Amino acid sequence: MSTPPYGKTGLETQLGGLRSAARPALTAYRQRVSFPATLAKPRNPVPTVDTIIEVPDGVVLIKRRYEPAGWALPGGFVEYGETVEAAAVREAQEETGLAVSLAELFNVYSDPRRDPRRHTIGTVFIGTATGAPVAADDAADAGVFTAESLPTPLAFDHGQILADYFTYKRTGRRPALRV
Repeated sequence: MSTPPYGKTGLETQLGGLRSAARPALTAYRQRVSFPATLAKPRNPVPTVDTIIEVPDGVVLIKRRYEPAGWALPGGFVEYGETVEAAAVREAQEETGLAVSLAELFNVYSDPRRDPRRHTIGTVFIGTATGAPVAADDAADAGVFTAESLPTPLAFDHGQILADYFTYKRTGRRPALRV
C-alpha cells in the first residue's frame, strides 16, 4: 500500500499494519476524505456598506434603479482590495454625487434575509455632506427625508436601520445586539 503524498491518514496510523481484508475499507475511507475531493467552494456572506448621509434637512436616500425595488441608503458591495470606509465613500459619491465625510461607524447588520439576492453583511456608517444629492449610477432618484417623511417602500432592511438611527439620534442609545 502506498502512502499518500500528504502523509498517513488518521485511520492508517490507528490501524498500523493492515491485513489485505481491511484494505478495501481503507480505500473507501480515503475516497471519502481525500483532501481535493472534499474541498468545497466556501459560501460566505458578501460584505456591503451603507451610509446614512446627514444633510441640514434630513438624511439622503436613493430610489433604486434595479431590483430589489425601493428607496435605500446609498451603498453597495465592497470591492476586492478596498476598505469598508473607502467603499462607503465611493458608493455614496457614485449614487448621490455628494462628497461624504464619514463621522462614525454606526452598526453592522447581518441577518441572512436582509438582501433577497444573497446573504450580505452590511457595515453602516454615519457621514455628513453638503449640497443637494443628484441620482447617478444605480440610483434612479435621490432625495432628503426626515423620520416623519420617509418614502415607501424601503429596500432591504433599511427600514430597520433607519429606525435604529432615528432612535440613536433621539436617545443616544445604539441598537441592541440581535442574536
